[in-house]
Amino acid sequence: MGLLSSLFGGGGSNAPAAPTVNTSGVKIHPAVDNGVKVGSSSFTGGTIKCLCTSNPVEVKIGAQTAHNHICGCTKCWKPAGADFSQIAVVGKEHVNVTANADKLHVIDADAAIQRHACRDCGAHMYGRIESTDHPFHGLDFVHTELSADAGWSEAQFAAFVSSAIEGGVHPDKMEKVRARLKQLGLEPYDALSPPLMDAIATHVAKAKGVLT
Repeated sequence: MGLLSSLFGGGGSNAPAAPTVNTSGVKIHPAVDNGVKVGSSSFTGGTIKCLCTSNPVEVKIGAQTAHNHICGCTKCWKPAGADFSQIAVVGKEHVNVTANADKLHVIDADAAIQRHACRDCGAHMYGRIESTDHPFHGLDFVHTELSADAGWSEAQFAAFVSSAIEGGVHPDKMEKVRARLKQLGLEPYDALSPPLMDAIATHVAKAKGVLT
């Protein structure tokens, strides 16, 4: 066992410590760069607004969000200078446009998530899944950073981290990015979190008749 332990680092007290990665200067998203602020269990919703200084689009969200996360995909809206977006989900019945709905348009009508954005400032106000066959049908995707209200659910993980490369992050930077995400308590995944991936697989299995 001593030889095996020395060859494969079998968890003994003499095992070498993992090298520390210098994450200074690594920016993820303004909402988490200074630490993840925990949400409130008693929070019941608020209002998000686009970035327009006059006549902003306003969307009332009448419930707490869930599965808030950092995302590296190139489809989700992110603020200027950020390498990742932050996005959460909420039941679509809780999402209502309350001001300047005429400024909204769908970014890509062929996409699974219909992202409704402001024509003027470009901020995504909500993403809706119209297909009833989609495992996340009934959920809207929203950016709670666009709200002045405090208490929204906090970011819990990081999804599609590798896709940040497609958005312009240099591959050599990714080790530091992942290390910084872990420092923030945001486990990095190259898909969604395990519970969400399980939800997708369960939906597909039921559609195929594998599960009842």
